[in-house]
Amino acid sequence: MREAKKKRRARAGRIIARLRELYPEAATELSHRSPFELVVATILSAQCTDVRVNQVTPALFKAYPSATELARADQDRLVDLIRTTGFFHNKAKNLLGLARALHERHGGEVPRTMDELTALPGVGRKTANVVLGNAFGLPAIAVDTHVIRLSGRLGLSGSSDPAAIELDLMALAPRSDWTFLSHGLILHGRRVCKARKPSCSTCALFLDCPWPGKSARG
Repeated sequence: MREAKKKRRARAGRIIARLRELYPEAATELSHRSPFELVVATILSAQCTDVRVNQVTPALFKAYPSATELARADQDRLVDLIRTTGFFHNKAKNLLGLARALHERHGGEVPRTMDELTALPGVGRKTANVVLGNAFGLPAIAVDTHVIRLSGRLGLSGSSDPAAIELDLMALAPRSDWTFLSHGLILHGRRVCKARKPSCSTCALFLDCPWPGKSARG
């Protein structure tokens, strides 16, 4: 039976409130000191853990502290600096393209709009939303693999498409909750609602979770 929009919105509100209780300090775990550092770190985080990215970026940003310096980087040296993040040739190409675009089009500064961000090399909606929400404090929902999985299990979206999930979550949550919702779902996905073995028996969202695959509480 399909859930009525009003009931789904009310349930989403309870989920968000519980996530805020569980993860009051939820925020991006990518270390950064500026929008430039965050967009670079987010590009590096593709298919890589935040922990690994945070191990790589100090040396990277020491070598290239701004978009202007990164735009002039030697690609081989850049590859060596980011090698342990995986897919390093493609990431190096994207980072060089990003830096040159920032230098040439935006005076070395990271823009503040979705259209301008997604026009940059290596920047999709997820990366743009991470930057908008965390560097600029603008309401934004970043949809990663954890958000995709939990949105489905929690019945917040019936889609597997990140763009559609983003729209579904935007419709369910107040703008003031958008950025937090991403972080809350990501943390809950990492710690409790894991892909292979979710801890349903101890999950604080159990009563509001309609997922037919959840295990019953004892």
